[in-house]
Amino acid sequence: MTKSQYRHLYSTSENMPRMYCTPKIHKESNPLRHIVDYTESIGDNSSRALADLLGPLVGLSEHHVKNSKDLAGKMCEIMIEEDEIFASHDVVSLFTNTPTDKALEIIRDRLENNSTLKKRTLLTPSDIMELCEFILTTTFFQFRGNIFQQTFGTAMGSPVSPIDANLYMEWLEKKAIAIAPVNCKPQLWKRYVDDILEKMNRGETQNLTDHLNTVSATDSIKFTHEEENNGTIPFLDTLIVRRPDGSVKLLVCNDIVTEENDRKKEEAHIVEALRKCGYPKWSFQKVKKQIERKKDTKKKGNPKDKDKDSSKGLVILPYVKGLTEGVSRVLRKHHIATAVKPKQTIRNILIHPKDKQDKLEKIEIVYKIPCKSYNKIYIEETGRNFGTRIKEHAKDVE
Repeated sequence: MTKSQYRHLYSTSENMPRMYCTPKIHKESNPLRHIVDYTESIGDNSSRALADLLGPLVGLSEHHVKNSKDLAGKMCEIMIEEDEIFASHDVVSLFTNTPTDKALEIIRDRLENNSTLKKRTLLTPSDIMELCEFILTTTFFQFRGNIFQQTFGTAMGSPVSPIDANLYMEWLEKKAIAIAPVNCKPQLWKRYVDDILEKMNRGETQNLTDHLNTVSATDSIKFTHEEENNGTIPFLDTLIVRRPDGSVKLLVCNDIVTEENDRKKEEAHIVEALRKCGYPKWSFQKVKKQIERKKDTKKKGNPKDKDKDSSKGLVILPYVKGLTEGVSRVLRKHHIATAVKPKQTIRNILIHPKDKQDKLEKIEIVYKIPCKSYNKIYIEETGRNFGTRIKEHAKDVE
């Protein structure tokens, strides 16, 4: 490990992860989703670095789906017979029910058999596993001033948890498909984290669900299912539709539409909705020209590629009138691209799911201290806990 890596991973924060809840508005009774916020906590940087190391191990399964666009590409040649049906399965609370011991075993096996690991890091599999075990088993968090510990599973909100859960699901699905009874073994299995789409024999969905619910050794992973209705089934922000000839098309999917006619209908619907909201006609024409220009650029090649190569990165700035413009100009002179985001949004004003953090617990801040004896102000930047720095300043002037 290099000195810069060590300094980055060595935590100067004394903060504990904080839990907050958000409602699942798409489910009956709106149950709460518990999320542990690791931002600015003692294990934040280590968790992010670990996620970067383990990320390339995920998605090597033939059943893995990256996103809606990837799903659309994989479904375009699928055919389904009359005696077959589309069904989907969902894992109940995957992150908090993933057995950590088994997940660590799977991660170790993947690391030891990964040929690219030595090119990506100087750390050995044993080094990474030591860090991984520490992060995944240190599950303390605070909520409304009290300290708790999660006793099973991984924390939803940790940068490592999606990777941990994905690797466990890859192992589980391989085992489940291999030992599935012939009558309910799916002919198609596509998974995005804990959402699974299958093509299987009609009338066997419940049998497959019962089988899947017996695969986990800890009995913690449980599945629920949904079958297609009137030849359609929703999956991963898409609506999968079976045609009379057995072929498949995907509809209503954010920006993924597989049929040209459906694309035109969707565009017309968006334009009409925006027009009713008061958007001017010139704004639609401007966007249309931008899309056409982007398509032409892809065909001919981007003349600005050289400028991109010389760019030193992107900085996202909160918009403050009269200040953000000047900062952007200075950064552009140094070949640093800028983007602007609103300083305050309706969401920020109305929604506060997290407990308010005390100013003394904050880290990575710039602060000022006025001097009572002289007309001076002391300004400093610190990555450490603000309360600790205040105590040190007070001790210095005793």
